[in-house]
Amino acid sequence: MKKILNNPADYVDEMLDGMIAAHPDIYAQPSPRVVSRAGGATQGKVGIVTGGGSGHLPIFTGYVGKGLLDAAAIGDVFASPSAEQMAESMRQAHGGAGVLRLYGNYGGDVMNFDMAGETVELEDDIASTTVLLADDVVSAPPEEAEKRRGVAGMVYAFKIAGAKAEEMADLETVTAVAQKTADACRSIGMALTPCTVPQAGKPTFELGENEMEMGMGIHGEPGIWRDALKQADAITDEMIERLTADMPLASGDHVSILVNSLGATPPEELYIMYRRAKARLEGAGVSIVSPLVGRYATSMEMTGATVTLCKLDDEMEALLKAPCHCAYWTVG
Repeated sequence: MKKILNNPADYVDEMLDGMIAAHPDIYAQPSPRVVSRAGGATQGKVGIVTGGGSGHLPIFTGYVGKGLLDAAAIGDVFASPSAEQMAESMRQAHGGAGVLRLYGNYGGDVMNFDMAGETVELEDDIASTTVLLADDVVSAPPEEAEKRRGVAGMVYAFKIAGAKAEEMADLETVTAVAQKTADACRSIGMALTPCTVPQAGKPTFELGENEMEMGMGIHGEPGIWRDALKQADAITDEMIERLTADMPLASGDHVSILVNSLGATPPEELYIMYRRAKARLEGAGVSIVSPLVGRYATSMEMTGATVTLCKLDDEMEALLKAPCHCAYWTVG
């Protein structure tokens, strides 16, 4: 294992210390493994919280900021935060209008956030709702879509729900917009190399020198095929075809597309993929709105990429374009 670290057990806490020290105008750490907005909760605004394992920056903690999230709970690398950490994130986000729990569909996160919601309702009288992202199309068939994993679609949900909350909409309205966004997202990933969890000290999986795996999850969950590395256009074509088979698009539809590095894939290769995806979508009469290309949801130093499509209606498109600011993404 070659990593820039001290004690592997201190990896997450030292990372958080550094992130908050680098951006004190954006982030604060009111308690261990909880990140909130530097200015605290906005009174009268619905709070939005998320949570999950470390190793995926900017998800989860990076998207705390104006027009986005109010707080996040973070666990060890690829491990869920505790229920108490999640409960504390909800307390930090609460400005008197309730809290939306917005996160990915992973068993440990669901269990702990459910317990956290019960805790703050009983102890703090905080009303809360939940929206789960389940956008990974290869993790379950359409008829079992509720079993799918949540991946980079979270980025769109954070942005669109966050913008709605900034309008001072009520909890029911913010939750409905978040759910509409979650339902409109489809994602797929591919990997070329594994990553290494610091406390494990060895790669999460193995791939041959000239192999790739289509459909691999962001923690190294198995994909749908493993074969010799294909050219960029062939890889991108298959990803777009699988996404649009699951969420058909018609001429005149508006979508946003996220071409995301899983950590080690450089921007140059993401742009090669984006040019092909753009040509395929626009060739079908689909308009691309506010495309995103870069590192938005990573898996440590994994080499590979995910592609996410978010089908937009007029409300979602306006909210996607609304101002936001965190250390990793600014609009307006």
